[in-house]
Formats: sequence, structure tokens, C-alpha cells
Amino acid sequence: MAIKPTIYKLNAALSDLNRDHYDTINLTIALHPSETTERMLARILAFCINSQEHLTFTKGLSEVDEPDIWVRELDDQISLWIDVGEPSVERIKKACRQSAKTIIYSFNSKSDVWWEQSRSKLDRLPISVIQFDWENIQALSTLVERTMNCSITITGDSAYIATERGECEVNWRSLKN
Repeated sequence: MAIKPTIYKLNAALSDLNRDHYDTINLTIALHPSETTERMLARILAFCINSQEHLTFTKGLSEVDEPDIWVRELDDQISLWIDVGEPSVERIKKACRQSAKTIIYSFNSKSDVWWEQSRSKLDRLPISVIQFDWENIQALSTLVERTMNCSITITGDSAYIATERGECEVNWRSLKN
């Protein structure tokens, strides 16, 4: 019998000071059995950083032909493709062909190695690559509950997250714009 995903619910007051975007986000997130809590949190942060109309989580790890997050317009065109992790160069090339904009959010301890190995090939592609600070993501994972209420304030290259269990700041840097 297959292991079922673990369901998390997040209610967040989002304040993105970079874009003057303010919203209340209610998410139901499925943590895939092969996914870590840290990866799920990177997906949530990527979602918040790019919050906009039509932004949705896809089937993610369950569907190899879809990104983690996307914007599908009313005409079914993909205007934004977001992958979390360290995807292959071939996958990123495919994403660039299918969407108007592609963003990769890298987040873990092997992120630097992946970037150095892929950099020369990725430099030619029209993508953005963002790297979350791994230690910050790990610190955030200590605050996770199955049902969470929080506030997320984005300013500059960081997000300040306040939950009932504590507070954390997650920083990131742009590896490629």
C-alpha cells in the first residue's frame, strides 16, 4: 500500500514590502512521502514571494511534467514556472520552452555544488535562480505545525516569519537574474 501524503494547513498574513502586495493566504499543502519538511517550506516561501492571481501548487513530485508552482493563464498558457530544489539542466530547458518566465529556488546543503556544476549551462538560459539560506530553512522547520497561523513579511532579500511557536528570518540570494 502506498504511503499517503501528510496534509498541512497554513493561514498567513502576507506583507510583501518589495512589491506593495498584501494578502491573506490560506493554503492546504500536501507533504509528499519522499519530501522533507524543509523542501515543503521552500515551496511555501517561493509561493509567498511570487504571490499573484492564478498562482497555484501543482501535483509537484507526483507529476514529473509539472513544476512545483505555476501560473496558468485563462488561455492555458504557462506564464510562470517555479521549481524548488536542484533540477536538471534538461528540465530547466524544457521549462523555458513551456513558460514565459522560469524561476528556480534552491535551498539545501548541496545547493552550492549543484550551482557550480550547472552554472555554465544555466547562464545561457532565460531563468532566475534564487538560493535560500539552508540554515535559515532548517531553523524555520522547527516552527512547523500541521495547522499554522503566521505572518510573513518580505523585504529586500529576506522573509520574516512569525508563528505561534516562534519567529524566524529566511534570507536568500540571487544567483542569476
